[in-house]
Amino acid sequence: MSHSSFIQLLLIRFREFIREPGIVFWSVIFPVGMAWVLGIAFSKQGELVQQVALIRNDNCQNPTLIEFLDDAEKTTAEDGSVHYDKIIPNEKMGKTSFKFLCTSWDEGLKMIKRGQANLMVREYPDSLEYYFDPASPQAKMVYITLSSAMNDSERVFATAGIRPLTQQGNRYIDFLIPGLIAMGVMNSLLWGISYALIEMRSKKLLRRMIATPMKKSEFLISHFAARLTLTIIETALLFTFAWFYFRISVQGSLLALAIVFLSGNIAFSGIAILISARTSNSRIGTGLINVITMPMTVLSGVFFSYHNFPDSVIPIIEKMPLTMMADSLRGVFIEGFGIAQVAVNSAILSSLGIICFLIGLRIYKWY
Repeated sequence: MSHSSFIQLLLIRFREFIREPGIVFWSVIFPVGMAWVLGIAFSKQGELVQQVALIRNDNCQNPTLIEFLDDAEKTTAEDGSVHYDKIIPNEKMGKTSFKFLCTSWDEGLKMIKRGQANLMVREYPDSLEYYFDPASPQAKMVYITLSSAMNDSERVFATAGIRPLTQQGNRYIDFLIPGLIAMGVMNSLLWGISYALIEMRSKKLLRRMIATPMKKSEFLISHFAARLTLTIIETALLFTFAWFYFRISVQGSLLALAIVFLSGNIAFSGIAILISARTSNSRIGTGLINVITMPMTVLSGVFFSYHNFPDSVIPIIEKMPLTMMADSLRGVFIEGFGIAQVAVNSAILSSLGIICFLIGLRIYKWY
């Protein structure tokens, strides 16, 4: 084998790699970006704030809690709520920051359900009680860190008890299932519609449809209707399994649940049609779909609360379509939301889907 021909063939392979932006993105840029995002969420826990719902009683004066919060920064919000910011230094584990939000029992449970807090601490005159889901690794870690710091050798020891939150609606699995339903809808529609249309265009199959009297709108809406039927079946199977095995239940309005589900389908169908409107290369299409789905899968709180991220990016995360759908589904499942509570998010999702569909229909090409 000639060395010069081998070198030329090797250079061809490198040029092919460099000339494909999608390959460069997914093999080089995307892993670095994911490492950065997940590193912010988890690796720098000492620099992030762990929120704890603190159930205090004016008549209770727990000596351990009083001494522990003595050097904490006390802040009173405009609505009258009080919170304490406490930094716990540790030479080996780094700094851990806690924000104790003084709240009622019911509001504390809401914070647990929404992922805004992993732990509740309830004050009694001679003891403290910790409430968290033992199936959540993050909640257990927060409990271990806080309880060991609160009852170190230099403080008055207070009797502490653990009260596992195992009731329906307070468990990690109750938080997870609605997120999985939303993620399933997103993946089913984006891959089922976008990739299918892009594949048909790349294989020249759409050319044959130009001569037919079929309208583009009818063609695209048929894809939406078919995928909607499939997402209903997929969601029903997931919910049935969760209901039998984990005893998941819907505490809110079934009509509100249907509205959120339909609006999410409309949103992701519109995005899928817009992605596939002019794309004719399946590899580029795969990259575009992943650019949409992967960040939302990581950021939108499907598997863990997005409150792990810095406060500055949370308002952005909350506006993501997957976040709005997942949060609304969780509200219906575990907080008893009705139509009024999900109306805003559902309207935004539906509007997004319709706008994307109209733009995609306008610029859609058959070949």
